[in-house]
Amino acid sequence: MVTLNNNESVGATINTWPINHIIFLAQENRSFDHYFGALREYWAENGYADQSFDGLPQFNPTSGIAPLYGPPPTNPGCNPTDPYQPPPAAFQDCVFDPNNPITSYHLITQCIENPSPFWNESHVDWDYNDQTGVDAATLNGFVWTAAHDARDNGYYDGNPYYDTNGVRAIGYYDGGDLNYYYFMASNFGTSDRWFNPIMTRTNSNRESLIAATSQGYVYPIGSNSNDQNLLTATTIFQELQAAGISWKIYVNPEGSSCAGPPYQASCLLGLSYVQNFQWAQTIPTQYPNNIGTIGIANSDFDNDMANGTLPQVAQIEPASDAGLDEHPTNNDDALSNIQLGANYVAGLVNQLMAGQYWADSAFLLTYDEFGGLYDHVSPQPAVSPDGIAPVDLETTDICYGTPNVGTCNFTYTGYRVPLIVISPYAKKNYVSHTVADTTAILRFIETRFNLPSLNARDAAQMNMSEFFDFNNPPWLTPPSPPAQNTSGACYVNTLP
Repeated sequence: MVTLNNNESVGATINTWPINHIIFLAQENRSFDHYFGALREYWAENGYADQSFDGLPQFNPTSGIAPLYGPPPTNPGCNPTDPYQPPPAAFQDCVFDPNNPITSYHLITQCIENPSPFWNESHVDWDYNDQTGVDAATLNGFVWTAAHDARDNGYYDGNPYYDTNGVRAIGYYDGGDLNYYYFMASNFGTSDRWFNPIMTRTNSNRESLIAATSQGYVYPIGSNSNDQNLLTATTIFQELQAAGISWKIYVNPEGSSCAGPPYQASCLLGLSYVQNFQWAQTIPTQYPNNIGTIGIANSDFDNDMANGTLPQVAQIEPASDAGLDEHPTNNDDALSNIQLGANYVAGLVNQLMAGQYWADSAFLLTYDEFGGLYDHVSPQPAVSPDGIAPVDLETTDICYGTPNVGTCNFTYTGYRVPLIVISPYAKKNYVSHTVADTTAILRFIETRFNLPSLNARDAAQMNMSEFFDFNNPPWLTPPSPPAQNTSGACYVNTLP
């Protein structure tokens, strides 16, 4: 209430975005080309209008809207005259061989052995001959890093690697394999310039997902003497709490060591990457109702959806212990099937579309990082979150001692990852070409709820409003997606 006297006026800025619930989920370790590279082919086969989309070049048309057709990309493979010999033979590394190109191909198996997105591998992927990123990327190292790690490890969780030549790294899936995702990306919004934040593995990228920084860590906490401390950076949940905006983290306890029901908040915290932050240690005592279960019978998510208690911001952590996070296979005795993971996600999205919260929600599906899997678009220049250079590189690591060279600092994104923006307000069949990384999700939340940026990285991101039409919502009645195919072959002892 404002009382005005003569000749006085008042102005106000009001956020009129009609989205009152933001739900975000980052699955595990898949690159954009690996998952969505064939999306333009899917459009042609299913009656969607063609538009510019920078997927795998072999799926572009020969005329019309750019980019146009190009040959399937390749990566140098291993010199075939230096084949891998299993122990106890002497170690024989993959010999980088430009004369033995491995060509992009369709994977039939829905299960592949894990490549590596770690710091060193990510920098070799940039260019085998320029690993500190001084020059423009050639993106020629994906097959070599996958082969090197398989040969170097020899046996993986007690099992031999089958793909010791790294060819899994340049395989892709299509709309028959990931039919639910392809349908949703085609009917809602996606982006061909969406990247993970840092050229390294899961932990640092997930820390950035909720705090826009890993405070210099490129390894998980505890990996070496330089990364022993919990992060002190402010998370998005702290900002939400301070502003009186409701929030909750949902985790799937299936397959974990957490006993229940009822499940203790202290144990559920161990299933969320927020545990890497010092502030998060207060959640079990001060905010125990802000971490709950999902994906099990009578879960907190189910109850919140049914009882009208869904928070304004919800993070869903991947169901890793349940084997539904889409991560490539870490153990050849327990295969990880992408179709089962996609089917799990489909159930969550379908639940939202069928429930009371659909009318004012947005569901953002992405991936924490690229998983060491091929993509033909290089990481992009980015703003350093906080001016902190890598603090936990070891003497044998790429960039050790040269933090200001090329890609050696936090001034580049990682590689492209998939994104689907699902909402009644999401534009139909929309493709963003704006360079952004997953910290744009933070900017979206901050913009909607009038919160300050956490640091320079999320401040530099787009606010994601371009994905939405708030005046004429296209999907007040949601579409009817297909059931996710779960019948694909699953094996790792051969390719494709």
